[in-house]
Amino acid sequence: MIDEILSVVEKHEKWRGKQCLNLIPSENVMSPAVRRIISSDFGHRYTARDRFYMGTRFTDEIEQYGEKLAREVFRADTADLRPLSGHIADMIFLATYAKPNDTIMCISPYVGGYPGMWNPGLARLLQLKAAPFPFSKHDMNMKVEEAKKAIEQIKPKIVIFGASYITFPYPVKELAQTAHENGAIVGYDGSHVLGLIAGEQFQDPLREGACALFGSTHKSFFGPQGGMILADKEHGETMKEAIFPTFVDNAHWNRIAALTLTLAEARKFGKAYAKQVAINSRTLAEALFDYGFPVVCRHLGFTQSHQVILEYGDYSMGRAFAEKLQEVNIIVDCGVRIGTCEVTRRGMKEGEMLKIAELIKRTAVDGENSEKIRKDVAKLCSEFHKLKYCFAE
Repeated sequence: MIDEILSVVEKHEKWRGKQCLNLIPSENVMSPAVRRIISSDFGHRYTARDRFYMGTRFTDEIEQYGEKLAREVFRADTADLRPLSGHIADMIFLATYAKPNDTIMCISPYVGGYPGMWNPGLARLLQLKAAPFPFSKHDMNMKVEEAKKAIEQIKPKIVIFGASYITFPYPVKELAQTAHENGAIVGYDGSHVLGLIAGEQFQDPLREGACALFGSTHKSFFGPQGGMILADKEHGETMKEAIFPTFVDNAHWNRIAALTLTLAEARKFGKAYAKQVAINSRTLAEALFDYGFPVVCRHLGFTQSHQVILEYGDYSMGRAFAEKLQEVNIIVDCGVRIGTCEVTRRGMKEGEMLKIAELIKRTAVDGENSEKIRKDVAKLCSEFHKLKYCFAE
């Protein structure tokens, strides 16, 4: 059985790690040094806020170092690396500041919002009422004046920015003022764009009116899978006190140690990385549009994030498109969202984005022989195995 298990892992490593163009926007790759930390002795160990466990002096040190780096990278008063996922970070924020029957306002999943925030996700679990932002799919953003009126009328306890489909910065500054005037707490789920925010490429929620920025650490941010919370002092300290033991007991310290090194990488290389991600997204979007693909938001320049969104209007059509690309080892989701996070970390730039667009066209439009395209995909991938934007080995 051990041979069978190891064989499956090896096959996956060879296929997804070396032969595929990975274009899923919710995925990224860790540097070799960060991956080594994941398998370190930290992965066996426990610690606790009440000092129940002995032998934690280096665990405590790495946590302090990680929080310090997170505060620096995101210019936050407080930071917490213990959330096991972006979803858990969402839960911590909502459960800390909302009570049953309170109303939260966020982007509906029907226009690209995060389903886990809505029903049947956290809103139902925490017995909250979820109200949608007035939202324009044409612009992939809030309708500012309508949103102001909705906040004034509904008076939500919490207003949360962020979505699964995100191409442009949100009007946080404009709407946060209205939210504050009507007694709401403002948060920003940066799960998808955390790496762009760290690189000062997208927007700066903590300076624009949000008291907390939280989300996943493995999408446009290139860390291990997990979550993180950044916040001002008042709200951050309150959430830190609430985390243990309610939401997180053992925080997976190998993950936190790996995230700490990732934060050091982000401090050193994050701006260059985020800038290239955005450039790659726009280049890819323009090329796909020129080939006739239904890329959203042409009138706004297509995208300012790590995502290029194709609007097929029907899930089955999106799935058929994604399955066709998978046949030639180009991996996207059924949304269809095409992400540039991972290929950028592998060192690809504008020229490679044009090649990717052409490979997609040859597959989905020209109907060219799949085996030939797979070979061309593998050749392109073989030229970009060494990761960039990380410390030299």
